[in-house]
Amino acid sequence: QVQVVESGGGLVQPGGSLRLSCAASRSIFSSSLKGWYRQAPGKQREWLAGISSGGNINYADSVKGRFTISRDNAKNTVYLQMNGLKPEDTAVYYCRVRQFDLEYWGQGTQVTVSS
Repeated sequence: QVQVVESGGGLVQPGGSLRLSCAASRSIFSSSLKGWYRQAPGKQREWLAGISSGGNINYADSVKGRFTISRDNAKNTVYLQMNGLKPEDTAVYYCRVRQFDLEYWGQGTQVTVSS
């Protein structure tokens, strides 16, 4: 059974950091495009960052310079390091894995930035 599982969310003060993890089934981790998204209450889901199977990385302007996507192929895991967090970063964060014509989403992990 294919699985995509996010973890690492929580409550953090403004200016703080969190690292999110996304563990995916080995069968879909390789040869796939992996991305992080978020959805705040009342807003559409927003793409944040992506990393291709070849290692190409892209970021949304809203997080460029603050967030870093990376992966550990040995652990079938992709990460999102988030620094300089702001209250407007509060959202549910999702991992998406796209392999060929199929896509898989995790259940999401809540990130709350508040003092």
